[in-house]
Amino acid sequence: MKKKRLGIILVILFFGMLIGSALGKLIAYVVPEGVVKEFFLKSITAGFDPVTFNIGFLKLTFGFSFIINIIGIIGLAMAAYMLRWYYGHRI
Repeated sequence: MKKKRLGIILVILFFGMLIGSALGKLIAYVVPEGVVKEFFLKSITAGFDPVTFNIGFLKLTFGFSFIINIIGIIGLAMAAYMLRWYYGHRI
């Protein structure tokens, strides 16, 4: 069995979540007002607030946040399943 590269796996899982989140937003705009729309628009934000370093001639700002919704989690699970299927058939 070939060695799995952690970087490739993380990138594929990241894009699975990204595509899932984008689909969640798209579905939420198509669905009429109500409980279903609120369900798809409900999200959790996690991350770090921006931190700014100012040393006179250079100003740097670092920070990131993740916005996770239900469809994003489903996209992540689908990407994980596809990775498992892909690596399961490559021996």
